[in-house]
Amino acid sequence: MTALCLLPLMSAAPALQAQGLRQEDVLRAELRPGWREADGRQIAALHLQLAPHWKTYWRSPGDAGLPPDFDWSGSSNVAAVKLHWPQPRLFDFQGMQTIGYTEDVVIPVEVTPADLSRAVDLHALVALGVCNDVCMPAELRLEADLPMPGAPDPLIRAALADQPLTAEAAGLRALRCEVAPISDGLRVTARMELPPGQGAETVVMEPEHRVWVSDAIIAREGDRLTATADLVPPKGQPFDLRPETLRLTVLSEGRAVEVTGCPEG
Repeated sequence: MTALCLLPLMSAAPALQAQGLRQEDVLRAELRPGWREADGRQIAALHLQLAPHWKTYWRSPGDAGLPPDFDWSGSSNVAAVKLHWPQPRLFDFQGMQTIGYTEDVVIPVEVTPADLSRAVDLHALVALGVCNDVCMPAELRLEADLPMPGAPDPLIRAALADQPLTAEAAGLRALRCEVAPISDGLRVTARMELPPGQGAETVVMEPEHRVWVSDAIIAREGDRLTATADLVPPKGQPFDLRPETLRLTVLSEGRAVEVTGCPEG
């Protein structure tokens, strides 16, 4: 069974009403039940359908936007959930850079059952932002009984194939990070040997803990790419950063490269 519920938010309602929009005109969603792999992992997906010219955000939304938040606590027979994000796009929104998706978005969901002999009942509470001329948060309540074994789903397969390139596939030859304290956090400089993509590049740094991360300052000379960003926690002071867990994503036109772990040096 698949269900959808969108909860209206008062701050967005006047602007939406002025345009004659209902929330179901902007966003529809479902959980695609997918299939179970031979090792027991269940491969499902969150499928979002956005109205023309509307967009939603990647896990790191950029200068503006609401990062999506997922709550799977209502599920049964679930030990772990992992999202496989397809390559996002870069957008310019009122002079600010944002990162996300338009039109149909399929985000594969890998579920590890607690008991491999039983079926999975997946419940998702998803908070996310959607934008066009106005921006609004939305909340989705979705559920699906995941089949055993199920059947391959071409949309999920395509989304899995559209994940960012690995370091090896992108030709990354070297990567080192310098971490220095600043008055309210840390400054991280990543230096890598990576063939350039098309057009302007953006580097997104994602530490394991939720902290504010500035836009990275980018410099490139041939295959040498340098990115520097400030990481500021809520308490506004230096903190322990484990470089081996730092995730770096290099975005350019039609390409995303993702690597986790940036050795210091």
